[in-house]
Amino acid sequence: MGRASGKRAGRTRREALRVLGGAGLAVAFPSIVPSSVFGKNAPSGRIAVGMVGMGRQALYANLKPFLFSDEARVVAVCDVDRWRLAKAKAEVDKHYGNSDCLATGDWREVVGRDDIDAIMNSTPDHWHVPISVAAVRRGKHVSCEKPLTLSVAEGRVLADAVAKYGVTFRTDSECRTDAYMHRVAELVRNGYVGAIRRIEVGVPTGDIAGGLATPTPVPAELDYDMWTGPAPQRPYAVDRVHPPQAYTRPGWMRCRDTCEGMVTNWGTHTLDVTQLLHNSERTGPVSVEGKGEYPAPGSGLWNVLLNFQVQYRYADGVIVDYHTAEGAFIRVEGTDGWIHAPWLGGQMTASDPAILRIKLKDSDVRLPQRQDKEDFLYGIKNRATTMADAEVGHRTCSMCQTAHIAIQRGRRLRWNPDVERFVDDEKANEMLQRSYREPWDLDITL
Repeated sequence: MGRASGKRAGRTRREALRVLGGAGLAVAFPSIVPSSVFGKNAPSGRIAVGMVGMGRQALYANLKPFLFSDEARVVAVCDVDRWRLAKAKAEVDKHYGNSDCLATGDWREVVGRDDIDAIMNSTPDHWHVPISVAAVRRGKHVSCEKPLTLSVAEGRVLADAVAKYGVTFRTDSECRTDAYMHRVAELVRNGYVGAIRRIEVGVPTGDIAGGLATPTPVPAELDYDMWTGPAPQRPYAVDRVHPPQAYTRPGWMRCRDTCEGMVTNWGTHTLDVTQLLHNSERTGPVSVEGKGEYPAPGSGLWNVLLNFQVQYRYADGVIVDYHTAEGAFIRVEGTDGWIHAPWLGGQMTASDPAILRIKLKDSDVRLPQRQDKEDFLYGIKNRATTMADAEVGHRTCSMCQTAHIAIQRGRRLRWNPDVERFVDDEKANEMLQRSYREPWDLDITL
């Protein structure tokens, strides 16, 4: 599918977005949940999964767990890049030894099929909410890549939709499954470092200045109009999207139209565990302040934060210091000791090594520990809440986003997690939504 142009391109983009608005739908989305959690046509009663977005994260991390699961079968792949789409279909067909997998460039075709039970949403961040909400309305179970949203307001729409339609939702982060992260959360939740006083959270630096904004021809295999979707319309540039016929780090992850950078990209991993061990994963802090460095004006297309230092305060007095560092970690300081838990490298340490050797009692709180895709399928099969459902994922993402707003406002902001509004700054409240409006909007009837 090449790039659409002229009036035809406009219709394609608007029709795809109007799925949320409810007018002129290209695919009907009745507000019912399928009578069975398994597609009627799924072989051996397996959960039929449609993959939407087949970039590097999907190919390397999201596809294979479904292919090798005894409880799932990948029946459809979707991408606006025909080269990536062909690669994905070939991978699925090779695994199953047939050519049955549907391949399409239009996500509405996947969401609209009655024989698909679940959607794996691996699209760029700006497409997370539109596609996920449309799938939820159709009664599909959804696993969506983190960070879930580009705004706090979007997150509330998504979480409310999932609650209304009663489907299984999984925020696709593997961090809390990590052995160190799971261990520190259980030790802290059961009081083995005493009452929490402070939590330090580090995420790696990695975003850089640069990127060329010079318009260039759209690759023949890319439907750039559909790729843009709900983001502002900009001229095509490789560094705004992804390198053609490659799976290297995409430029869209450094453009604020489509991503907020490391503050959400990695923060939604480690702050998820922070909320878990603090037992506040369905609420949040009551204040936030911070500072950060953006690329210098004129330094290129990429404009996300290069580094940042943020401090949150909870109603119980716990302080969370969140900042860029050399790697990802969580350090919990309590009245009876501390634990430092790195993620993806290094060793867990504690004020007293005996803390790490503690064996939980039968009466202690036990936290589930399943791999992310396993957890999603478990939730569907057992009609159970996943380890990080839409509300949890939204609350984690909103922590990152309120930090970003505080950095931009340059002052300490008071936050009311019950109503998800800043107490004393209407300009900051305006920033809870995106600064631009597109053919779909957040005031949608669910």
